[in-house]
Amino acid sequence: MRRLRMPALLVVLVLIVTALFTAPAYADRIDDRRKAAEAQKAAIAKARDDTEAAMEGVDANLQALAMQLADTQAKIPAAQAVLDEAKAALEKAQREAAIIAARLVDAEDQQATITTTITQDAEYAAQMRAAIGQMAREAYKDGGGVSGVDVILDAQSTDDFVQRYGLMATALRTQAQILDQLRTAESANKNAEARLGAVKEKIAQLKAEADQKVVEADAAKAAAAAAKASLDELLARQVQQQASLDAQRAALAAQLAQADAEAAAVQAELQAAIAAQKARDAAAGNPHGPAGPIGNALFGNPTSVSPIYVTSEFGMRFHPTLHYTRLHAGIDLRTFCNTPIYAGRAGTVTWAKARYGFGNQVMIDSGFVNGNALSASYNHLTSFAVSSGQTVERGQLIGRSGNTGTSAACHLHFEVYVNGGTVNPRPLLGL
Repeated sequence: MRRLRMPALLVVLVLIVTALFTAPAYADRIDDRRKAAEAQKAAIAKARDDTEAAMEGVDANLQALAMQLADTQAKIPAAQAVLDEAKAALEKAQREAAIIAARLVDAEDQQATITTTITQDAEYAAQMRAAIGQMAREAYKDGGGVSGVDVILDAQSTDDFVQRYGLMATALRTQAQILDQLRTAESANKNAEARLGAVKEKIAQLKAEADQKVVEADAAKAAAAAAKASLDELLARQVQQQASLDAQRAALAAQLAQADAEAAAVQAELQAAIAAQKARDAAAGNPHGPAGPIGNALFGNPTSVSPIYVTSEFGMRFHPTLHYTRLHAGIDLRTFCNTPIYAGRAGTVTWAKARYGFGNQVMIDSGFVNGNALSASYNHLTSFAVSSGQTVERGQLIGRSGNTGTSAACHLHFEVYVNGGTVNPRPLLGL
């Protein structure tokens, strides 16, 4: 019976040791995956912000598709983390269920062993009682008992006495041994019955735990299945949305080319105006010298948000969902829909009109600074408060913020032109 119990004990030990040594490592892997998922989620959230900021030049339909794809991608890391946790919970429940099942097998083996022992001891005790009864009956047949006086009085000779005494001593020892064996057997049976009761209680407890683990495992399995279905749905949606975008690559390229052409036209108009102004000033005897350092903090805050809050920087950037690289020629500043936009520097309004991609645009010429022609544009306005040719002062209301042109949300796209070319507005805003 002991040999039969060894496999169950070994299974328990192996499972416990495996759980002790693999659980921390497994938990570490889950933590690592969770951290990676969180980092990926943060990166995709940033990419979504970049997607929103990079929409200049793209029409509303493509904007909507790109934002839908960005939203879907942002949900995938969290869905993957939920699936990983659900799988970990299922595997944990299955490991614990296996340990409990092995302990239950071992307990049932113990129950069988103890029951067999009790049966064998009970049979042995019955044999001892039968032997004692037989001895009593034999003694009764011989006159009711045997004593030392009887041995002496009944002895016919010294040899007879020695023989009778030896037989009597042997009988008494045998009787005493049988009584001792009976007491030992009965005591062992009582202990075995106590152990059997404890084992039965343990079996009942383990069966209850096993039933609970079945419930937990079923719930974990259902959670894992639901998490996988959710992730699969997101992945399928991502593929579908990416395919929709890919199908409109030609339209996207055309829109971007049109937006770039409009930006080039703006710069060409400014450069032509600068050249004309320089020629007029030179003809009037006021030529402009060579361009020098322009300095910093030349513009005040053009928004009603204080301090200035930059949502997207100047420079080349890769669009995370539309997959193109182009120059973001200005700086995006946080504003809210229909909030005031102010002139960052005094000057003359070159134009206040709608332009492709820029939406409603106010261009202000601030003259020359250390030999450099300086202008700034305020884009995506919902309305104008100034008109072409008007002189404005720093901090004067020039319009209200909006989402016109190819913009994804209300904000101010602010561009600064030095000698007709765009530069990074950040230092010129004193940032």
